Amino acid sequence: MNLTESKILRLEEAIPTVEAWQRAGQKVVFTNGCFDIVHLGHIDYLEKARALGDRMVLGLNTDASVSRLKGPLRPVVNEYARARLMAALSFIDAVILFDEPTPSQLIEAVKPDILVKGDDYTIENIAGADFVLGRGGEVKTIALVQGYSTTALIEKIKQGYK
Repeated sequence: MNLTESKILRLEEAIPTVEAWQRAGQKVVFTNGCFDIVHLGHIDYLEKARALGDRMVLGLNTDASVSRLKGPLRPVVNEYARARLMAALSFIDAVILFDEPTPSQLIEAVKPDILVKGDDYTIENIAGADFVLGRGGEVKTIALVQGYSTTALIEKIKQGYK
């Protein structure tokens, strides 16, 4: 197993790993998403999210859940490749695939100290926010870099190859 694969964890592996980080006094940040075609907006967001704590856990939507959210032509990049790419980023410490409609169950299992989403969300509509706040954790939003989205990128590619 290589380094990037070793950062892709099943939930039952992730729970004791996160607990050990927290026992060591490290603040664990959690965020989630599809991260289908990775672009500057993703990198900027993830880097800023990780800067809020000591460790970063990324919940990554499975291929089936991306299709349910984004439509039948998505994802463009399969879940194994997306997970390896996310794990290759130095500021991501663990990647966990999830298939549920929201990451609430994953958040309740991992028990992060800080939950982060982009500022296209409000704290009231972030899945898992009530749980994290109820445990004394923090929920934060991060300003997204304007002009970067996977959907816009796919549209640009389609326009250029008609």
